[in-house]
Formats: sequence, structure tokens, C-alpha cells
Amino acid sequence: MKRWIVNNRGLLIFLLCFGIFRTSMADWNPIPSGSMRPTLLEGDVVLVNRLAYDLKLPLSDISLAALANPQRGDVVTFTSPKDGVRLIKRLVGVPGDVLEMRNEVLFVNGVAAHYSDNQEITEPGGHGVNIPGVSVTEASDNSVRRVQFLHGVAAARDFGPVTVPADSYFMLGDNRDDSADSRYIGFVPRRLLIGRAHHIVVSADILGHWMPRLDRTAKPIL
Repeated sequence: MKRWIVNNRGLLIFLLCFGIFRTSMADWNPIPSGSMRPTLLEGDVVLVNRLAYDLKLPLSDISLAALANPQRGDVVTFTSPKDGVRLIKRLVGVPGDVLEMRNEVLFVNGVAAHYSDNQEITEPGGHGVNIPGVSVTEASDNSVRRVQFLHGVAAARDFGPVTVPADSYFMLGDNRDDSADSRYIGFVPRRLLIGRAHHIVVSADILGHWMPRLDRTAKPIL
């Protein structure tokens, strides 16, 4: 074993450095579900900046230094406070914000988001069933993104008002009626934030024979 370690020390040092890089500086995150449609699709692989908010001790949630504050509209990877699963959602509420949703309309501190450019869509459901819906542009607090709603799907279309606690954040999926977000898992403490997703690295259509989607490669996440 000792001789093997000596003979492969270059590889071991590389793997160690690579592991530290992935756990403390940058990482990639495959998208396994449609909870962030239409912004992110199943089969996208996104680049995550782990230094966007905090410098953390590798392989832990221990923050060594706060680098910046998360902002409304950021697309964030984090560990679910409910079951420890890694998730990716859009941050819509920062500490002190009062949030409310009335019939799918998001209110931040009493101000309703503005919705425009409605487009009818169909989304793939289970057993070959297509689900009708609508894709819209949502503008809220200087943040603009495409979100979508699915007709006839059971979802939490109303909540609040709730106040985001100190050092915590409220997350929503852009696919509002098909997302296990803060409506179901609660507020997300800052220590559970992993980083900010900012670009799609590569993409393949996992629902269509894994064909590459070259038009999504290197696309910024808005």
C-alpha cells in the first residue's frame, strides 16, 4: 500500500485538490426534475459558485467568512431543511421580508409581482399524459424571470402573509405548481445555502433519448 501511495502521489494530490475545489469554491449540479421549468430543464447541468455567499470549511456547513448577502432573484442550491436533499430553487424572500401568495400572485412586502407575456404550454406528465399550463414573465423587486403554472394540478397557490426570520430565506420553484419549495419545506437557514447557480454548463434531453441541447450550453441563468 505504501509503495502504491508513493507511485500514485501525483494522482492523489490532484484528487485531493479537486475535491477541495468542488466542496469549497465551485461545483456543478445536474437538474433531475422539472421544478425550475422553464428556467432549468431536466438534463441541464449548472455551474454553482460556492463562494457567492460564504467561505465554508470543506465538507461542512461551517462558515469561515460571510462574503456577500443572497439577493432576491438568485437561483440557489441548498440543502433541504426537511430531509437533507440538495435542491435548487429561486430565492424570493430575504430576512425581514413579508411574503404572501394570493391565487398564484406573489406579494413581497405588500407589493404584487407583475405578470405579462402569457404563453400557453403543455408539460409532460406521467404515463404519457400532457398537462396544460401557462408560461409568464414575472417581475418582482427588480428581478425578472419566466415562471409557469399548470392547470388542474393540486398545489399551494395561496399562503401567508409570513415574515422571513433572521438569517433565513424563502425559496420558490419557477414551476410554481410542481415544486417542493419553502411552501412545503419551510424557511432555509443561511448555513444550508451551498451557492448560486449562474450558467448552464451542458444539457441533454433526458426525456428524448439523451440528445444534446447545444443551444443551452453556456447559457446564463436569469
